[in-house]
Amino acid sequence: MESIAQSTLKVGDRITVEIGPVAHGGHFIARHLGQVIFVRYGITGEEAVVEITSVSSKLARADVVEVIKASKDRVVPPCKYAVPGGCGGCDFQHIDIAAQSELKRSVIREQFSRLGKIEIDLDMQKLEPASGLNWRSRMDFAISKGGKPGLYSARSKEVIEIDRCLIAVEAINDPAMFARNWKGEDRLEVAVSNSGEKNVSRGGRSISGPTQLHEVVGEHTFEISPASFWQSHIAAPSTLTKLALDLMALRPGDQVCDLYGGVGLFTAPIAEDVGDIGKVHLIESSHRATQDALKIFEKQKNVVIHSGRVEQKLPLINRVDVILLDPPRTGAGEMVVKQMLAKKPRTIVYISCDPASLARDARALEDGGYHIDYLVGFDLFPMTHHVECVARFTLG
Repeated sequence: MESIAQSTLKVGDRITVEIGPVAHGGHFIARHLGQVIFVRYGITGEEAVVEITSVSSKLARADVVEVIKASKDRVVPPCKYAVPGGCGGCDFQHIDIAAQSELKRSVIREQFSRLGKIEIDLDMQKLEPASGLNWRSRMDFAISKGGKPGLYSARSKEVIEIDRCLIAVEAINDPAMFARNWKGEDRLEVAVSNSGEKNVSRGGRSISGPTQLHEVVGEHTFEISPASFWQSHIAAPSTLTKLALDLMALRPGDQVCDLYGGVGLFTAPIAEDVGDIGKVHLIESSHRATQDALKIFEKQKNVVIHSGRVEQKLPLINRVDVILLDPPRTGAGEMVVKQMLAKKPRTIVYISCDPASLARDARALEDGGYHIDYLVGFDLFPMTHHVECVARFTLG
């Protein structure tokens, strides 16, 4: 039997709807004759004409093409590519920067309530630059059929050619790079360190700039491959490091696990705090990142680098006093959460780039005897729907 959405809406249809609440994933919910529509470029409370862009068995998707009744939070997008059919990256550019944070806060609370069955409030912290522009230090550009750098359109493999990206740091927006014909290449990766170095690579092959970048966080310098994971917001490494250390409240002699530890952003200051009689176990599955970490910590006897998947390496570690984890969007998941619970650390600090997976894992940790006593959101990805959270769980 054909679904309601399939039988009444077709791609290209234009209808007038009232825009409802924001949902996880950045779209806004609207309804038409009982059908659910995921809408981009809208704001809660607006009346708008939307054009249907896709229809599935469960829902339809649409873009706002005309605003009839505008929200007070609507602004003119600073980027000319942030329009329906344009670049799919910055889906919140039409929303005032302060309102973006409040929308993200509401999504975090909703995910914790619905998935985690936890009612919790939180503050949202914004980082400089306050404009929400020029914050991104890593960019992956797709190459169009015409050979020009660009970014993908929303939910599409169509490459939208661009001549600059407003959320990227200025050093990335090299006019010569955008003007050059890159035909024959699939991707172009650009990384800029906070020490002023810049690397450009094609498909992981360096073509200009140093092959090792130097990122400075506090008193620590990290020499890393441009392809190794590093927080993309220029202010994120120092901000997250300071908060994580405060929340862990480490003691000399502590045994700490840094899960999904990358090149060791958090491991470096943790090793200082636990001292020579303590130990830090960094677990990371990326071979490139662990190779960087081995070089960074080659002279530190209280740091052990484990190259492999967390669920394979964590059970091999005996004593664990504190756990810090910063997993990918999928979160830790059932197996890793069970392994963490089995170690019975006094504190777990969880850094997350997806509130849904964090809320799911928070429920499992609470069921395992831990209590979430701190939660904060960071708008590390302004102009987009993405958000970072930091949570602390304590035993008992």
